[in-house]
Order: sequence, then C-alpha cells, then structure tokens
Amino acid sequence: MIIPGYSSTGSKRPEAMFDVADEYVPRMVRSRGARVWDSTGREYLDLTMALGAVALGYGHPRVVEAVTQAMRDGAVGGLAPQLEVDVAERLARVLPGVEAVRFLKTGAEAVAAAVRIARVATGRDHVLVCGYHGWLDWCGDAAGVPESTRALRTPIPFNDIDALRRALVDANPAAVIVEPVVDGPPDLAWLLALRDATSRSGCVLVFDEIKTALRVAVGGVAEATGVVPDLMVVGKALGNGMPIAAVGGGRAIMDAAARTWISSTLATEWASLAAARAVLEVFAVEPVVEHLAAQGRRLFEGLDGLAAAEPSRMVVRGIPQMCYLSFADPADGGAVARWAATQGLLFKRAAYNFVSYAHAESDVTRSLAIIAQALEATRPC
Repeated sequence: MIIPGYSSTGSKRPEAMFDVADEYVPRMVRSRGARVWDSTGREYLDLTMALGAVALGYGHPRVVEAVTQAMRDGAVGGLAPQLEVDVAERLARVLPGVEAVRFLKTGAEAVAAAVRIARVATGRDHVLVCGYHGWLDWCGDAAGVPESTRALRTPIPFNDIDALRRALVDANPAAVIVEPVVDGPPDLAWLLALRDATSRSGCVLVFDEIKTALRVAVGGVAEATGVVPDLMVVGKALGNGMPIAAVGGGRAIMDAAARTWISSTLATEWASLAAARAVLEVFAVEPVVEHLAAQGRRLFEGLDGLAAAEPSRMVVRGIPQMCYLSFADPADGGAVARWAATQGLLFKRAAYNFVSYAHAESDVTRSLAIIAQALEATRPC
C-alpha cells in the first residue's frame, strides 16, 4: 500500500471508522458546509467534522477569504509576522488566564510544548495525564515508545478526586494534564480539586482544550466553569480546517518557553493564522456557541433516546457538543456506521461526533432518522 495503514490520519482508516480492514470507503474529494463528497460522487451529511477540527462548517466564506488573501500575500517569510501578535492578543482576550501564547501546527505539538514549559518551570520531570493528548512519545504507549519515557507519565482517572490526590503525593509531578471532557462532563468538584491540589503541590495544571475550546465556549471548559488552569492548549476548531494550535498561560509561566527550545519552521506561516483570526472574528459576532449547544443537545437527546430503547446494546457518551454511541460490541457499531454511510451519513462509532454552525435542525433530524434505520437494519439476531 502506498500509504501504510491506508491513511496518515489514524481515525480515518476503514477499520477505525467502520471496523473493516479493506478499503471500504472511497476517498473524499470535496467538502462544503456540513457535507462531503467522495471520489464516486456520493454526498454525505457529515457528523465527524474532520474529527472536530471544523466548527463553522467546511469552506466557511470568511475563512476562505482570509486564507486566500494570506496566500496571495505570500503565506510565509523570513521575519516573524505581525499577524502572529494579532492572533495572540485576540486569544489572550478570550481564553481565561492567558496572557502570553505560543503557536504550533497540531494539538499534539502544543500539548507537548505545555509539558516542556511545565518541566522547565518546575524543574520536575513526571507528568500525570487524563485523557488523550496525541501520539508523541511523552504520552504514548505505542510500539516504539521507550520504557524510560513511559515511566515519566502516570494516567489518572477522570472525575476521581481521591486518585488525583494519591498520584500527586506519589509522583510529585511537573504537571497534571487533563482533557476536561472525557466521555462525559467533568464534576465541578473534581475541577476545583485539580486547581487546589496542583496549586498546593507546586505543579502546573494544564487543560487540554483541543476539542472543547470554541465548542463548549470560546474559552472552553475553563470559561464555562470558571476553573482557570495554569496553561491551556487549544486547536482543532481554531483553524476551521487549517493546521494551527496554541499553548497559552500567564506571562510568568509562559516565559519558560523562552528558556527552552520550542520551535517549528511553519509555526508562523500566516495562512493558518489568518484562518484563526477569521474564526475568532466570526465567534465574536455570531451565535456559534449557542448554535452548537442547541443542535448538539438535539443530537445528544436523540441518541440518548435510541440508546434507552436498547440499553444492553449501547449507551450515549459525551456532551451535547461532542457525543457518540458506545456499543457493547464494537463490531455492531461498525456495522451501524457502515449502513449509515450507504445512506449518506458519516458518523463516528467512537469518540466523537460534532455538530457545526453549518448543521441545520433538519440535518440533525435526518441524521437521527438514518441512525435509527441503521440500528434497525443491523440489529443482531
């Protein structure tokens, strides 16, 4: 195969999407709004939204215009761009506790940068983690990750205050890095315990808000709950399909970024920065967050109703803005997703599905109808 594993993005492999090992899905050639088209011309209503990387809808005109102008302006150059400062200042105005920002291209890079900053700031090495933080060695268990690297990381369970406190005593970490949504909402008591316990232990609290920023709220779960971390990592929806991520925090801790080496040749190309500025401008004047909440709630409640009818088969997980059906038998979920795709709907059989600003109420209604039909058509005997 010319691309080992079928696709360079793991979640777009046939076995990840549909639990099949062959090339079941024709490759995509175009996207617009809440729809994509494959190489055979088939149109799909899309609930994956590029794994949550698109919140406004594919090809949003403001973003397209901004990126097109940036490309005409050269997109990259030999000096740091003015746009880097502009977007950083905009982020500092909307992300709780953020006074300084560094840009990178992917969420995995940005979380890794947060780890590096925390280690420099504290002089410690160990990290506690909760959730998914990318594929890089510091947070991975995949083949090829050295045991010595794995030993510097300890997973902690979501919403478990006692486990958090025990791990802090045992590990004396540089940082506690959490996704504030993991298959469901965080308990406020857990977030407050995270904030209090990390402050007492002198380690850095990092919110990995790659999925949740510009969805739950512009400033993510930190804004929605008022629990402010030391560092916040944002990405995905920030570029609405363009590759950009950022790590930000107070000036004192972010100064550590200048005392180590965090750099990428294209971290400051300005096509992605222009996309991010356009995204932030749209969020500032249009009810994007409210739309995602309303249509996401309709999707979540619809899925919950379907799951309630067959509780031994599946449950709904997540929150309205990012949810999915969790099947008792993963192969069952794959069959449902395959059947739905034949009817023109793409949805994830695992974490997560995402509504976008481009999804109308009728799109959610149609999605739920197709999923209901798929569940009926594939019901195990």
